[in-house]
Amino acid sequence: MPASIIQDLGDGLVLRRSCAADAEPLAKFNAAIHGDNEADARAVADWTLDLLSGTHPTFGVDDCTIVEDTATGKIVSSCNLISQTWSYEGVPFKMGRPELVATLPEFRRRGLVRSQFDVLHRWSQERGEMVQAITGIPYYYRQLGYEMALDLGGGRIGYQAEIPDLAEGQVDPYQIRPAVEADLPFISRLYDLGCQRSPLSCVWSPELWRYELLGKRPENVNRLVLHVIEDASGKAVGFLAHSMNMWSLGYAINEFEIIPGASWLEITPTVIRFIWKLGQATAAQYQRTCSGFYFWLGEDHPCYAPLAPRLPVKRNPYAWYVRVPDLPAFLLHIAPALEKRLAESPCQGYTGEIKISFYRHGLSMTFTKGRLVAAETLSPDRLGEVSAAFPDLTFLLLVFGRRNLAEIQYAFPDCWVGEDNARPILDALFPRRPSNLWPVS
Repeated sequence: MPASIIQDLGDGLVLRRSCAADAEPLAKFNAAIHGDNEADARAVADWTLDLLSGTHPTFGVDDCTIVEDTATGKIVSSCNLISQTWSYEGVPFKMGRPELVATLPEFRRRGLVRSQFDVLHRWSQERGEMVQAITGIPYYYRQLGYEMALDLGGGRIGYQAEIPDLAEGQVDPYQIRPAVEADLPFISRLYDLGCQRSPLSCVWSPELWRYELLGKRPENVNRLVLHVIEDASGKAVGFLAHSMNMWSLGYAINEFEIIPGASWLEITPTVIRFIWKLGQATAAQYQRTCSGFYFWLGEDHPCYAPLAPRLPVKRNPYAWYVRVPDLPAFLLHIAPALEKRLAESPCQGYTGEIKISFYRHGLSMTFTKGRLVAAETLSPDRLGEVSAAFPDLTFLLLVFGRRNLAEIQYAFPDCWVGEDNARPILDALFPRRPSNLWPVS
């Protein structure tokens, strides 16, 4: 078989790696499957073309899998793997993001996606990626070893009645302008400060910042438009990133950070006026209606509380699907973060072993004076020794802070904890802490 062919799937189908020549046909394929309308199709096509352009900092032109019908040369199924680095409470780890999963309707239910994910998971392992995560439709990726374990999106919505108007003759105390390349170090510093609020975050390199600002096609569905916020003297006091096009009600603010010492209460009204005016201008240009605006900054953000009446509608987060193929290795990798949590809890200096059942297998974590010194998989014959149990992959909701122990127990009657030290230790190690991620796309 040619080097690009990974596997003969039978029935005239082959699974192969992508190449530069696939860019246009794959863009058309993804647009047809994922585009709900003409604008969506164009935005998805541009994302595909950007990924296969050879200029993406973490993605190569051969990082897509393609199932091809050899009789026609037609693409019938495809997906890809976008490598990146994430951080768990300041501990970086490599992560692989499968995306743009698509199959022609007449070729579905043949296991084509499963075959491709087997390849993507192997690539990810070879790259040293400890976690895989994907956004996607409800339930589907549970079949491939994923759990909906990490917050995705969510935020607040406001409408015209909530716009904080300026008094007649009053000048806005802040101005917002498009970012330029010279602004990227400032934006990067503020982004890193903001990430300290989120237990999980994506690590952005200078190359990724430059690619986001200058490297993506204007209509790429995942492009965010960067702006800098300045005070009356022209001093930069913050940045924001908004969606590249209007959502159903209006534009969304997807990132918003200000310098230490600046006021969310004072700056956020300017941001609201800016995003509302942008929506009105776009609506007029394309004969649409803009009736609101989104602050799509996750479950919690510092700008929400001081302006709560102007952001009256709350939208709960959806979820990332997360896969951790070697949980003991991952826990040992993030041990510094877990040990810090333990040290700041009433369980500081803990020595002992916590054994957990996942019903088919289990997990053992051994601590010595507050240090995680060992983590290993428990075999089925040792599950009688455990002091806690989590069905299926629900333990990942605890690890990634989406739910705390009490919430998982409430939702799953077969999650239980014994009378020993397991409960306070698990509560200390894995508190509920929502994350808001800006991934590499």
